[in-house]
Amino acid sequence: MEIILMLATLISPVVLALVELVKRTVNLPKKYLPLLALALGLFVGGLSFPLTDLDLATRLWAGGLAGLSATGLFELSKNREGTTFDRRKE
Repeated sequence: MEIILMLATLISPVVLALVELVKRTVNLPKKYLPLLALALGLFVGGLSFPLTDLDLATRLWAGGLAGLSATGLFELSKNREGTTFDRRKE
């Protein structure tokens, strides 16, 4: 478990940057951002083989945790309206 958390700590800033990049370039409903972060976390976790010699399942767990931490697990239950290009204060 410690290895998964260490790898998730390394992957999390990358996932956060990718989510922010997608937020600023694609008009996407805000309610899908946590799912996007989870998918990107799994993708980056799967591609993190140069960083570690862990098996694929362990890297995917770390990527999933990194994706969920990038937006916050609590955001999965929020009802988000609007799109990412809305500049209004929430």
